[in-house]
Amino acid sequence: MNAVIPQPERQDAAAPGPGPHATGPWRIHAADDRLTAMAGTVRTLLEPHLGNRTDTAAATLTLALDEALGPQGRTVGVAPCGAAEPVDESYRLTVTGSGITCLAATPTGVFRAAATALQLIATSTGPIPCQELSDAPRFAWRGLLIDPARHHLTPGEVRRVIDLAALYKLNVLHLHLTDNEGWRLKIPGTPGLTAAGPDGAPRDFYTAEDCRALQQYAAERFVTVVPEIDLPGHCATLREALPGLPDAPAPEGLKGRFPYVPPLDLADPGTRKAVASVLADVCRLTDGPFVHVGGDEAFGATPDSFAHSVRELRSLVRESGKRPLAWQESSRAGIGPDDIAQFWVDVPMMDLPDTPEELAGRPELLAAGHTPELIAALKRFFAPSDHDLSRILEGGGRVLLSPQSHLYLDRAYAPEVVPPAQAATAARVGFPAYRPLGVRHTAAWDPASHAVPDDHVAGVEATVFGESVEGLDDVTVLLLPRLPSVAAAAWTGRAPGWDDHRVRVARHARLWQQRELTYLASTEIPWAESNSHGVRP
Repeated sequence: MNAVIPQPERQDAAAPGPGPHATGPWRIHAADDRLTAMAGTVRTLLEPHLGNRTDTAAATLTLALDEALGPQGRTVGVAPCGAAEPVDESYRLTVTGSGITCLAATPTGVFRAAATALQLIATSTGPIPCQELSDAPRFAWRGLLIDPARHHLTPGEVRRVIDLAALYKLNVLHLHLTDNEGWRLKIPGTPGLTAAGPDGAPRDFYTAEDCRALQQYAAERFVTVVPEIDLPGHCATLREALPGLPDAPAPEGLKGRFPYVPPLDLADPGTRKAVASVLADVCRLTDGPFVHVGGDEAFGATPDSFAHSVRELRSLVRESGKRPLAWQESSRAGIGPDDIAQFWVDVPMMDLPDTPEELAGRPELLAAGHTPELIAALKRFFAPSDHDLSRILEGGGRVLLSPQSHLYLDRAYAPEVVPPAQAATAARVGFPAYRPLGVRHTAAWDPASHAVPDDHVAGVEATVFGESVEGLDDVTVLLLPRLPSVAAAAWTGRAPGWDDHRVRVARHARLWQQRELTYLASTEIPWAESNSHGVRP
């Protein structure tokens, strides 16, 4: 069998005979002038797997358009590129003795076929069997969030993540650019946000030129960049740059009881003016149609203050010609058909103990400093989240599915699936308050389990927040081998069959090693066939 992930919907054997040899050399050919630039992008993506063995007279990877093909499946959700309807990403791929042909009605579909071809080449060691594959995505929005706010990633490192996303047919890179720990986008009108810290140490950030270049790089891979400016909570860096902004009104009895950064109060004219300037600059720097305004975990704001702030944030983004989206808590400010809310949590999903005895059996929570009082406070604060999903649906909004239970890939790996050579790394990475789990848990996620009707789905997005991250290697350890499972569910609309999926994943070790990506060699996967050790060669 082939090792393509997501597994194509249709796989038919072609005429018997040997197919092209995976290890090349290969020639990339654009059969249509509209695909010439894409051919260069595909060549670049293929280079880590073939070195300089491209554009020679051997097997040919052909990119071709056939507008008569038309959609081959029903895609639901919001097109991240801003199209009114989901883009046709369906494709047909044929492997013959002379090479691989990628055929689709749209350039986007051709590129998705090319990603399949690259996987075939990178995961094979000999001749690729002759075959025909046909496929189309279930969800229009298939995203990945990374968190440079907490640990900066260089533009080059972000480009490597974009390549990885594109190879698994993801089409959104959500950049969590601001949080209490850092502000990573230089704002022309508010330079203090990225100025040196109180200790004089320089701060890492993306310039306007970095921002434009990353968006262009992503667009060449049919990936849309969505920046997130997380407000009105998670605002310590903004408060540091603009001291004196008043706190949001606090609920009675909460002020000062638990440590938190007070949320902003956008009812205050000075605060609104400062935030308006920031968001206007962010929107000007954003090529895509969406800007994420956060809206999560506004500890210490009254419901009325929070709702007012969310409405102001949405309005400011729309005034700048962009479309806002926010985390699920934003639904408490009212929600309508034009709104997208990113669903990430409810109290059961938080998996918190109910008694001190149960807490005693959760070493990860004890190590993170959880006490019965703190857990009770968390349950009270997050109690409204149990109704956010129904609130979104009743208001006619769209749901972007990112459940913490399965799609938060900053979850630590269960010790029993970690190979001894990676025990130290696995013990260090991952958000400490989450129960450690394995790869099979992520792969078991079924998008239909949330019972969101098709006309209310925006799409699917995995997240990898950076509280425990010290570099790109840590990011990829958290992502791999779990990201392919999420990509499979986002593309097909269902959980992959585990027995087949784990074998496919094993063959992707070769792809990651060739791209010099570090990964967790979970014992759940039969790596022996791939001679895998989970680290870069």
